[in-house]
Order: sequence, then C-alpha cells, then structure tokens
Amino acid sequence: MSDHSHTNEGHEHGEHAGLSKGKIWQVFGILLLITVIEFIIALVLIPKGVMTQHIGNYIYIILTLLKAFYIVAYFMHLKYEKLGLQLCLTVSFIFIGYFIVLMLIEGGWLNLHMFSH
Repeated sequence: MSDHSHTNEGHEHGEHAGLSKGKIWQVFGILLLITVIEFIIALVLIPKGVMTQHIGNYIYIILTLLKAFYIVAYFMHLKYEKLGLQLCLTVSFIFIGYFIVLMLIEGGWLNLHMFSH
C-alpha cells in the first residue's frame, strides 16, 4: 500500500501562505469597491455631466486593468509564482495589448482613407 501522507512538496517557501480567507475577502472588497466606482461613474457622473464620456472611458480602462491585476494576482495565484514567470506573462500581455491598439488604429486609418474618396 502506498502512503498518502500530505507533504509540502513543491511548496517549500510557503508560497500560498498569504492567501487566507481574510486575504480573499480583502481582495473581494477591493474588487467590489472598484465595481461600485465604475457604476457611479456610468450611472451618475457621466449622465449628470460631471464627467465627459471620453474621460470616463479612460477611467474605465484603468479600473478594469486594476481589477484584472487583482484577479490574476490573487485568484489565479500569479502573485505567488516566481519573478521570471511573472515578467514573462506581463511582458507578453503588454505586447498583445500594444498590437491590438496598433491594429485598431491602423484599421481605423484604413477605413477613414479608403472610403472617403
């Protein structure tokens, strides 16, 4: 018979020790707060003219990236991975975002100039 003892093999440095129930609730609270701020902007500030739609879009993008960071860092456990993997994934996603923006700009430029003649 095999011994099914539970060891910390592969987790020598307590890499998941920071993800307690309290930390999960703290991250949930932060995500909830960001979502509430987004709703206030969408339902109160923009319709009443306190903030323009253009500025609101930039704030939405920043808040969405912040929420994505918390989700990936804590719930997908990237915060507890080695620095090399963190950098590899971060740089990859930055380039993907950069290329998407370039394609959108270029696509808009092509549509603007091709069909305006």
